[in-house]
Amino acid sequence: MKLVAATGNKDKLLEFSRILSPLGIEVLSPAEIGIAEFDVSETGDTFAENAAIKAKAMFERSGLPSFADDSGLCIDALDGRPGVYSARYLDGLPQDEKNLGILKELANIADENRTARFICNIHCILRKDKTVITEGACEGEIAHSPSGDGGFGYDPIFLYDGKSFASLSDAEKDKASHRGIALRELAEKLEEFLKIQGDN
Repeated sequence: MKLVAATGNKDKLLEFSRILSPLGIEVLSPAEIGIAEFDVSETGDTFAENAAIKAKAMFERSGLPSFADDSGLCIDALDGRPGVYSARYLDGLPQDEKNLGILKELANIADENRTARFICNIHCILRKDKTVITEGACEGEIAHSPSGDGGFGYDPIFLYDGKSFASLSDAEKDKASHRGIALRELAEKLEEFLKIQGDN
Protein backbone atom coordinates (compact mmCIF):
# COMPACT_ATOMS: atom_id res chain seq x y z
CA MET A 1 0.00 0.00 0.00
CA LYS A 2 1.20 3.52 -0.79
CA LEU A 3 0.49 6.63 1.28
CA VAL A 4 1.46 10.23 0.61
CA ALA A 5 2.92 11.96 3.68
CA ALA A 6 1.73 15.53 4.07
CA THR A 7 5.09 16.94 5.10
CA GLY A 8 8.31 18.22 3.64
CA ASN A 9 10.21 17.50 6.86
CA LYS A 10 13.00 15.13 5.82
CA ASP A 11 13.52 13.82 9.36
CA LYS A 12 9.85 12.90 9.69
CA LEU A 13 9.81 11.30 6.22
CA LEU A 14 12.75 9.10 7.21
CA GLU A 15 11.02 8.11 10.44
CA PHE A 16 7.74 7.38 8.66
CA SER A 17 9.47 5.13 6.13
CA ARG A 18 11.63 3.42 8.74
CA ILE A 19 8.60 2.42 10.79
CA LEU A 20 6.00 1.78 8.07
CA SER A 21 8.07 0.12 5.34
CA PRO A 22 8.61 -3.13 7.29
CA LEU A 23 4.83 -3.19 7.82
CA GLY A 24 4.16 -3.16 4.08
CA ILE A 25 3.37 0.53 3.64
CA GLU A 26 5.34 2.63 1.17
CA VAL A 27 5.58 6.28 2.16
CA LEU A 28 5.72 8.80 -0.67
CA SER A 29 6.95 12.35 -0.17
CA PRO A 30 5.17 15.28 -1.82
CA ALA A 31 8.16 15.68 -4.16
CA GLU A 32 7.82 12.06 -5.32
CA ILE A 33 4.34 12.74 -6.65
CA GLY A 34 5.27 16.03 -8.29
CA ILE A 35 4.42 18.48 -5.52
CA ALA A 36 7.48 20.68 -5.20
CA GLU A 37 6.28 22.58 -2.14
CA PHE A 38 3.71 21.70 0.48
CA ASP A 39 3.05 24.26 3.18
CA VAL A 40 -0.25 24.49 5.04
CA SER A 41 -1.13 26.87 7.86
CA GLU A 42 -1.66 24.93 11.07
CA THR A 43 -4.57 26.88 12.51
CA GLY A 44 -5.96 24.18 14.80
CA ASP A 45 -5.98 24.31 18.59
CA THR A 46 -5.17 20.61 18.97
CA PHE A 47 -2.80 18.08 17.44
CA ALA A 48 -5.83 16.28 15.97
CA GLU A 49 -7.13 19.42 14.27
CA ASN A 50 -3.75 20.27 12.75
CA ALA A 51 -3.18 16.71 11.51
CA ALA A 52 -6.61 16.77 9.86
CA ILE A 53 -5.92 20.12 8.18
CA LYS A 54 -2.69 18.86 6.64
CA ALA A 55 -4.05 15.46 5.59
CA LYS A 56 -7.12 16.98 3.93
CA ALA A 57 -4.99 19.50 2.07
CA MET A 58 -2.72 16.76 0.70
CA PHE A 59 -5.61 14.45 -0.18
CA GLU A 60 -7.37 17.24 -2.09
CA ARG A 61 -4.21 18.24 -3.88
CA SER A 62 -2.95 14.77 -4.75
CA GLY A 63 -6.11 12.71 -5.05
CA LEU A 64 -4.17 9.87 -3.41
CA PRO A 65 -4.43 8.20 0.00
CA SER A 66 -2.69 10.68 2.30
CA PHE A 67 -1.73 11.05 5.92
CA ALA A 68 -0.34 13.71 8.21
CA ASP A 69 0.93 13.78 11.73
CA ASP A 70 0.93 16.64 14.15
CA SER A 71 3.11 16.19 17.16
CA GLY A 72 4.80 18.12 19.89
CA LEU A 73 6.29 18.31 23.34
CA CYS A 74 4.03 19.08 26.29
CA ILE A 75 5.79 20.15 29.50
CA ASP A 76 3.76 20.12 32.71
CA ALA A 77 5.74 22.88 34.44
CA LEU A 78 5.07 25.13 31.43
CA ASP A 79 1.33 24.45 31.48
CA GLY A 80 1.61 22.15 28.48
CA ARG A 81 3.82 24.37 26.36
CA PRO A 82 5.13 24.28 23.71
CA GLY A 83 2.36 21.81 22.77
CA VAL A 84 0.76 22.41 19.38
CA TYR A 85 3.18 25.30 18.88
CA SER A 86 6.25 23.07 19.23
CA ALA A 87 7.51 23.76 15.70
CA ARG A 88 6.88 27.50 16.07
CA TYR A 89 7.92 27.93 19.71
CA LEU A 90 10.56 30.66 20.16
CA ASP A 91 10.02 31.27 16.45
CA GLY A 92 13.02 32.30 14.39
CA LEU A 93 15.59 30.53 16.56
CA PRO A 94 17.55 27.45 15.42
CA GLN A 95 16.38 24.24 17.10
CA ASP A 96 19.39 23.97 19.41
CA GLU A 97 18.66 27.47 20.72
CA LYS A 98 14.99 26.59 21.20
CA ASN A 99 16.08 23.62 23.30
CA LEU A 100 18.33 25.86 25.40
CA GLY A 101 15.51 28.39 25.71
CA ILE A 102 13.22 25.74 27.21
CA LEU A 103 15.95 24.61 29.60
CA LYS A 104 16.34 28.23 30.70
CA GLU A 105 12.60 28.43 31.40
CA LEU A 106 12.93 25.33 33.56
CA ALA A 107 16.14 26.39 35.31
CA ASN A 108 14.54 26.53 38.76
CA ILE A 109 12.26 23.50 38.35
CA ALA A 110 13.15 20.46 40.47
CA ASP A 111 13.60 17.03 38.90
CA GLU A 112 10.28 15.68 40.17
CA ASN A 113 8.43 18.53 38.45
CA ARG A 114 10.10 18.25 35.03
CA THR A 115 7.59 15.72 33.70
CA ALA A 116 6.68 15.96 30.04
CA ARG A 117 5.36 13.93 27.15
CA PHE A 118 5.59 13.79 23.40
CA ILE A 119 2.21 13.45 21.69
CA CYS A 120 1.51 12.50 18.08
CA ASN A 121 -1.83 12.46 16.27
CA ILE A 122 -2.10 10.91 12.81
CA HIS A 123 -4.92 11.60 10.38
CA CYS A 124 -5.07 9.32 7.34
CA ILE A 125 -7.55 9.76 4.49
CA LEU A 126 -7.86 6.66 2.33
CA ARG A 127 -10.81 7.93 0.30
CA LYS A 128 -13.50 10.56 0.74
CA ASP A 129 -15.59 8.29 2.95
CA LYS A 130 -12.80 6.56 4.89
CA THR A 131 -10.55 8.19 7.46
CA VAL A 132 -8.27 6.54 10.03
CA ILE A 133 -7.10 8.42 13.13
CA THR A 134 -4.53 7.26 15.66
CA GLU A 135 -2.63 8.84 18.53
CA GLY A 136 0.45 7.96 20.53
CA ALA A 137 2.11 9.41 23.63
CA CYS A 138 5.46 8.89 25.31
CA GLU A 139 5.94 9.95 28.93
CA GLY A 140 9.28 11.27 30.09
CA GLU A 141 10.95 14.29 31.64
CA ILE A 142 13.05 17.26 30.61
CA ALA A 143 16.80 17.03 31.11
CA HIS A 144 18.99 19.75 32.60
CA SER A 145 21.18 19.84 29.49
CA PRO A 146 21.00 18.47 25.93
CA SER A 147 22.64 15.13 25.15
CA GLY A 148 23.00 12.75 22.23
CA ASP A 149 23.65 13.37 18.57
CA GLY A 150 20.74 11.48 17.02
CA GLY A 151 17.08 12.31 16.48
CA PHE A 152 15.82 15.81 15.78
CA GLY A 153 13.74 18.59 17.28
CA TYR A 154 13.44 18.41 21.06
CA ASP A 155 14.94 14.90 21.26
CA PRO A 156 18.19 16.05 22.97
CA ILE A 157 16.33 17.44 26.01
CA PHE A 158 13.63 14.77 26.38
CA LEU A 159 14.56 11.93 28.71
CA TYR A 160 12.97 8.51 28.36
CA ASP A 161 14.00 5.89 30.90
CA GLY A 162 16.95 8.10 31.88
CA LYS A 163 18.31 8.61 28.34
CA SER A 164 17.58 11.38 25.88
CA PHE A 165 15.69 10.48 22.73
CA ALA A 166 18.74 11.75 20.84
CA SER A 167 20.88 9.14 22.62
CA LEU A 168 18.70 6.18 21.61
CA SER A 169 19.25 4.03 18.55
CA ASP A 170 16.64 4.33 15.81
CA ALA A 171 15.15 0.99 16.86
CA GLU A 172 14.96 2.01 20.54
CA LYS A 173 13.35 5.33 19.72
CA ASP A 174 10.85 3.86 17.26
CA LYS A 175 9.73 1.31 19.84
CA ALA A 176 9.07 3.90 22.54
CA SER A 177 8.22 7.09 20.70
CA HIS A 178 4.85 8.76 20.35
CA ARG A 179 5.19 8.63 16.58
CA GLY A 180 6.18 4.98 16.56
CA ILE A 181 3.14 4.07 18.67
CA ALA A 182 0.75 6.06 16.45
CA LEU A 183 2.26 4.70 13.22
CA ARG A 184 2.09 1.07 14.32
CA GLU A 185 -1.56 1.54 15.28
CA LEU A 186 -2.13 3.13 11.86
CA ALA A 187 -0.57 0.11 10.15
CA GLU A 188 -2.82 -2.25 12.14
CA LYS A 189 -5.95 -0.30 11.19
CA LEU A 190 -4.90 -0.16 7.54
CA GLU A 191 -4.34 -3.91 7.55
CA GLU A 192 -7.88 -4.38 8.89
CA PHE A 193 -9.23 -2.02 6.21
CA LEU A 194 -7.45 -3.87 3.40
CA LYS A 195 -8.66 -7.23 4.71
CA ILE A 196 -12.26 -6.01 4.75
CA GLN A 197 -11.82 -4.65 1.22
CA GLY A 198 -10.45 -8.00 0.12
CA ASP A 199 -13.32 -9.90 1.75
CA ASN A 200 -15.76 -7.74 -0.15
